[in-house]
Amino acid sequence: MRLKLVPQGTNWDFFSRPKLWLGISAALMVAAFVSFMLQGLNYGIDFRGGTTIRTESAQTIDVGQYRDALAPLELGDVVISEVFDPTFDEDQNVAMIRIQAQDGQESVTADVIAAVQEALKTVTPDIKFVSVESVGPKVSGELIQTAAIAVVLAIGAVLIYIWLRFEWQFALGAVAALVHDVILTIGIFSELQIKFDLAIIAALLTIVGYSLNDTVVVFDRVRENLMKFKKRPLREVLNLSINETLSRTFMTSVTTLLALIALFVLGGDVIRGFVFAMIWGVIVGTYSSIFVASTVLLVLGVKRDWSKTDPENTGNQFGNVDA
Repeated sequence: MRLKLVPQGTNWDFFSRPKLWLGISAALMVAAFVSFMLQGLNYGIDFRGGTTIRTESAQTIDVGQYRDALAPLELGDVVISEVFDPTFDEDQNVAMIRIQAQDGQESVTADVIAAVQEALKTVTPDIKFVSVESVGPKVSGELIQTAAIAVVLAIGAVLIYIWLRFEWQFALGAVAALVHDVILTIGIFSELQIKFDLAIIAALLTIVGYSLNDTVVVFDRVRENLMKFKKRPLREVLNLSINETLSRTFMTSVTTLLALIALFVLGGDVIRGFVFAMIWGVIVGTYSSIFVASTVLLVLGVKRDWSKTDPENTGNQFGNVDA
């Protein structure tokens, strides 16, 4: 017996109150924007600047013990990760420690670095600092600008792609859904003050791709049904298309969420922010594919030229031409 998250042959009306869904989405986006303007984002080391220390020791690295040893120093955002490389010797254990820039300083001072080394020697007596590198606020500001440009270019490419593949109404609906997803994701990070770093930018771009894939599946079915049911109102065609793809949409979302929740619980602190962004993105992306992109398409309407013959509408207008 197959698992069915959605009953077969559903006929749910998703557009009984189309303006309500757009109103809810608009209100959430405004709340996210207000939170961003009032609180801002809790930028990580990538965007605030800081110092990266590469350590080496013969003793096995315990990230938890390292973190506990540095906690009394109150250095703010500290990221500790073990480095794996097949070229390392058996007694060569390498770790990367990233410490945020302290208030009013370009980088971590020599005294702070010495204090960090002394604290870590209580855990690993033979620890050595192989290299110490600092990133100033200027470089971090450039990273913020580059990250924003990357997200905008991705959404712009989506606009062009959907416009060429479908029509401009479909493109605006898809882009509205993507902007909705990105703004709500940034808003939740601002509201909860979760660390925002380059990994979250990667999550945003992944969310854009996931949401777009979901939206294109629905739009493909909408286009097929527009050709098939030429006399039906657009609202009925949209409802039919969403109901026909609903099982696939929920199955994809649930299986993705199962993997992400496992990573969130078991993956550790290093990837927890990225995974949280992905979990939130899958949820809002599934919502926006159904209630935002399709509702925008319903409001804008779609040009439906009934004067065309069936072969032209199905893409076979040259089927009677001898090659």
